[in-house]
Amino acid sequence: MVTISEALEVIKRGCEELLVEEELVRKLQTGRKLRVKLGMDPTAPDLHLGHTVVINKLRHFQDLGHHIQFLIGDFTGMIGDPTGKNQTRPPLTREQIQDNAATYRKQVFKILDPEKTEVMFNSTWSDKLGAEGMIRLCARYTVARILERDDFAKRYKGGQPIAMHELLYPLMQGYDSVAMKSDVELGGTDQKFNLLVGRELQKDWGQEPQCILTMPLLEGLDGVNKMSKSLGNYVGIDEAPGEIFGKLMSVSDDLMWRYFELLSFLPLAEIARWKREVEGGRNPRDIKVALAQEIVERFHGRPAATAALADFETRFRHGEIPADIPEVGLTAPEGGLAIAQMLKQAGLTASTTEALRMIEQGGVRLDGERVSDRALRLAGGATIVAQVGKRKFARIKLS
Repeated sequence: MVTISEALEVIKRGCEELLVEEELVRKLQTGRKLRVKLGMDPTAPDLHLGHTVVINKLRHFQDLGHHIQFLIGDFTGMIGDPTGKNQTRPPLTREQIQDNAATYRKQVFKILDPEKTEVMFNSTWSDKLGAEGMIRLCARYTVARILERDDFAKRYKGGQPIAMHELLYPLMQGYDSVAMKSDVELGGTDQKFNLLVGRELQKDWGQEPQCILTMPLLEGLDGVNKMSKSLGNYVGIDEAPGEIFGKLMSVSDDLMWRYFELLSFLPLAEIARWKREVEGGRNPRDIKVALAQEIVERFHGRPAATAALADFETRFRHGEIPADIPEVGLTAPEGGLAIAQMLKQAGLTASTTEALRMIEQGGVRLDGERVSDRALRLAGGATIVAQVGKRKFARIKLS
């Protein structure tokens, strides 16, 4: 039997903020299964590791025995979440949303237990609101309060247009919590305003307000910007096992610990022990291998993870890569050093054009894993073995 203090330790692992902890303790003390909500708008066809940070937290609640409500925002997805946007985003069609939602359901169950997860769609209740219901919902919130949201405030002061449908988004997300009678809602730090709207609307409907738990936004492979497919610094959970393994082996030694905290399911005590061992002289690459293997196993199964590890060990432990390769020190700028620039500066290619051509031809490897992403950027703090073709090697230390 897990005590409340033990449950809180699991719940708060890696979290940015918990509102309000005293309320959550009272909910836990009742002994009932809490309704824990996570909503995601299917605005893109694939998930990456950045998306999984908050899904992992949902799994933590699931492992503690609570009722998981995974909400697919097929209605709110057509509005388009304006969070962090400096301009109006075009609404998606119902068909686009449905196609993406099918992919989300498939991918999210690589983390959650499908038999213990209630999948919901907010069109179920939002479509029924109609014009009268929408007007009554809007009457419960003021324009002044909506404009307290940072991105709306900046756009308003900057004279940038804000479409009326964007102002509805926080209300519709908040109404989801009313319809679902959620006890806890999860989200990224950028979702805090929307989550708070849910609390307020629940009070208006006479419900006990939900607790809010926000998770950090995961840095991408460059170690600087939020993980994003558009920036090319992402790890897609549906990518090939070797691709995932290779990308994770390319992260900096410092960023590795951040990934362990937010992506790994290993006990914190074990991770802390590894950190002490690295500080004592152990090669961080050994620890990074454990992270890469865990993530590959989660999304592709143990055989794929075993094969990825075996391929890595073959290249590094059995002499396929020479031991006496030259060492090169390079400086990574803010945002990371582009892979083509790194290969050129290390003397492995004569130009960035040649580097990009070699990547396209499958002739570039980092730490034994083939590179296919021309936009890959490497952050400072890492030591990487780069290979171009069959005979050109360099051990590159990025500062």
